Amino acid sequence: MSGGAAAEPVESVDTALAHALRLLERDPGLAAEQATEILKSVPAHPNATLVLAMARRASGDPAAALALLRPLTTSHPRWANLRCQLGVTLGSLGLGEEAVAELRQAVELDPEAPNAWRALADHLAAIGDERGAEAARARMLKTSTRDPRLLAAGSALCENRIPEAETLLRRHLMEHPTDVAALRMFAEVAGRIGRYRDAEHLLARCLELSPGFLSARHNYAVALHRQGKHTAALEQIERLLAADAHNPNYRTLHAAVLAGIGEYDRTIGIYEDVLKQYPRQGKIWVSYGHALKTAGQTAQGISAYRRAIELDPRLGEAWWSLANLKTYRFEAADLANMRAQLGRQDLSADDRVHLQFALGKALEDAGSYAESFEHYRAGNALRRAQVPYDPQRMHEHVKNSRALFTPRFLAATAGQGAPARDPIFIVGLPRAGSTLIEQILSSHSQVEGTMELPDLPALAQSVVGRAGEPSVRYPQALDRLPPGELHAMGEEYLARTRIQRKSERPFFIDKLPNNFMHVGLIHLMLPNARIIDARRHPLGCCLSGFKQHFARGQPFTYDLSDLGTYYRSYVELMAHFDAVLPGRIHRVLYEDMVGDTEAEVRRLLDYCGLPFEAGCLRFYENERAVRTASSEQVRTPIYRDGMQQWRHYESWLEPLKSALGPVLDAYPLTPDFVDNHHHG
Repeated sequence: MSGGAAAEPVESVDTALAHALRLLERDPGLAAEQATEILKSVPAHPNATLVLAMARRASGDPAAALALLRPLTTSHPRWANLRCQLGVTLGSLGLGEEAVAELRQAVELDPEAPNAWRALADHLAAIGDERGAEAARARMLKTSTRDPRLLAAGSALCENRIPEAETLLRRHLMEHPTDVAALRMFAEVAGRIGRYRDAEHLLARCLELSPGFLSARHNYAVALHRQGKHTAALEQIERLLAADAHNPNYRTLHAAVLAGIGEYDRTIGIYEDVLKQYPRQGKIWVSYGHALKTAGQTAQGISAYRRAIELDPRLGEAWWSLANLKTYRFEAADLANMRAQLGRQDLSADDRVHLQFALGKALEDAGSYAESFEHYRAGNALRRAQVPYDPQRMHEHVKNSRALFTPRFLAATAGQGAPARDPIFIVGLPRAGSTLIEQILSSHSQVEGTMELPDLPALAQSVVGRAGEPSVRYPQALDRLPPGELHAMGEEYLARTRIQRKSERPFFIDKLPNNFMHVGLIHLMLPNARIIDARRHPLGCCLSGFKQHFARGQPFTYDLSDLGTYYRSYVELMAHFDAVLPGRIHRVLYEDMVGDTEAEVRRLLDYCGLPFEAGCLRFYENERAVRTASSEQVRTPIYRDGMQQWRHYESWLEPLKSALGPVLDAYPLTPDFVDNHHHG
């Protein structure tokens, strides 16, 4: 090169660049200085410009980083790492949708880029694309693994060959029990098949070995959240946010956990911030709508659901969320739109299920009962195919409970539980009036309403482990518990649920309907807790369950015969406890509560040992958050419309009537169940 300064030798530029890259994590300011020096010698050097941009972002100035990165994409459109850095920078600036587009390009250009897959997984999880996030996480695990022994497991995980991945990882961990990458992959396998407790233990070990492993900490927070361990999950999320306050995935998980402990104002605030990043993501609008609706901001919730539909009319959950308000009425144009969506070939199975239920409700409101039932039937059939359910297990549970909870066993265990009187359990079948009872009781000055808490089922699941005899199943394992364990379980329940209590009121409600299966456990571990059985006419209750698309936990509701058999088992179990613990459980018949509200409210308060308060009759003025399907109905005076709705569908209910058998004719009394009684 003639004239001017001699060109900088390539070796010294490369050496300086390598030094700048090493400085990036430790001291981004020094890395920026090093990159700037290179650019003085070699203006517009692409790698030095990239390092300078990364240093600017790491120093807290993503706008300066963006100004450097954007022009580079014109001259280097197919540079994968540039696209990845641009995506991460856009995410830092709150431009989430642009970030996703760049990160998708990055992994297309270089499918072996773990950092791009990780960032993409975070954004996809934040916008509610769980399937996409799961696939991106699997690709990230595979591409970040350089160990050839883990590559095969990573590939199996990517291709959803779960049993193969499990076998390979189990074998690897027997030889290398402290390999944190393998532990995290094994936890991913456990999470995929719903074994969240196993995932939790693996990830706790992973973090013991490597406390700074943020991806594992995020998985750990998710595993805790899925098990309803809100206090522990919140602690982990706060640690994640301390390390990366702007991570969109951490923030949406934070919102979900806050919703789980009833902190709806904070949840709403987070979703409003996230929507600034992703204003066109329908699934976030739906989550925002759920939080608004639960907090009693119904009009704003409806607007959020409508915005989701505007952005993505295929989004079945948004349609169903409107239908599920029970008080919302669709226009003719909405029905046409829902039918058009159901006609699409590209509709996901979940969207199709939600739309079938929503259209069933819209047609019911319009009085088109035959067509309405056809959509309910189709939605239930689709859901039944997705959710495994064995009716025999419930029958076995009832049989085993009746065998265990004898007068002799109850006398032998009397007084061993924790003496606290705080909890009031409302049990029964879903759609039987439990939300109404909860709203009435929580309108009393001494009672706090919470929500459907996951803690009792989690404790029931722990009984076999506590008994130390894996061959003995629950509930029989209650007979094998060591001394003091029932007291410890009662105290643990009180400790776990403390986070849900926002006031100093002496009593609180746990209204998870399915807890009727654990009435015996409640009695043993909390002998002074109140237990209220919410019961409704079997045809009204079961049909209402059939018309309801439950998010999870009610697999018996997707078939009329299964519903009838389940209702029968429930009545049989409660009849047994009425016989062996007379007067222990207070029954509220929905029809009586609607027919003579004041008399029933007085009976209810007497049972709870509470003085009568007129506010309990004005329960609809209570502004507390309500999470269940009846949330809008309990914000109005007694809802009578549902009493006889089943008659519109009676001609299609023969399978239900047949499965209910004597329970149907005997209602509201209990038929006599003989010891060897078997059904279904």
